[in-house]
Amino acid sequence: MSVPTELGYTAKHEWVVIENGVATVGITSFAAESLGDIVFVEAPEVGSEVSAGEPCGEVESTKSVSDIYSPVSGEVVEVNEALEDAPESVNSDPFGTGWLFRARVSEEPSDLLSAEEYTKLTEGEE
Repeated sequence: MSVPTELGYTAKHEWVVIENGVATVGITSFAAESLGDIVFVEAPEVGSEVSAGEPCGEVESTKSVSDIYSPVSGEVVEVNEALEDAPESVNSDPFGTGWLFRARVSEEPSDLLSAEEYTKLTEGEE
């Protein structure tokens, strides 16, 4: 399982990278593999507020529907429109083209896991 070291992670299997006050958010490869084939993504709307640790959208797979939890608090400034036509990119490239949304961060998150901590967390779940 791929766990890029430059990202922060949540225990609910989201990843985040913050550049110039804007967070890019996605779900991890562990989450994508656990869900199976993703067929639909409902991201938060541009202009809406997200709160760290709170549900802000859904990922639907052939197996189930799972909430997306925001790892940051702030205003959504962009959603990955490509997922409307190609939700499977969350499976094939969860840390790249499969990102979900970007938010202008109102407060830096303090409870993110490192890649090492996230790997230890997921080892117990496999």
